[in-house]
Amino acid sequence: QVQLVESGGGLEQAGGSLRLSCAASGRTFSSYTMGWFRQAPGKEREFVAAISAGGASTYYTDSVKGRFTFSRDNAKNTVYLQMNSLKPEDTAVYYCAARSGYYSSNYYSYDYWGQGTQVTVSS
Repeated sequence: QVQLVESGGGLEQAGGSLRLSCAASGRTFSSYTMGWFRQAPGKEREFVAAISAGGASTYYTDSVKGRFTFSRDNAKNTVYLQMNSLKPEDTAVYYCAARSGYYSSNYYSYDYWGQGTQVTVSS
């Protein structure tokens, strides 16, 4: 069982930066692939980024490549999403998720979810 708690969301102007954190409980955190997803009002939940269990591999949706960086600290059971050059279209609730196995961009393949943190980017 893994419990996930996100933090770091807020209101930021376009072009600014935010760093999201996701703290996990459980002794097997380092064995999970981690993902970030987001959901804007009236839209489907969409994949943002994923990171392999060891942290060596990262994956991003095209719209955030070059702007967002996903990292993890397995010693602290925490993952981070550094978001730079924010755009109004980045506005959404951001969710941290964990899954056993390899990278996936499909939200239904993730086993554990956090409660979400709101990110709002003003123009």
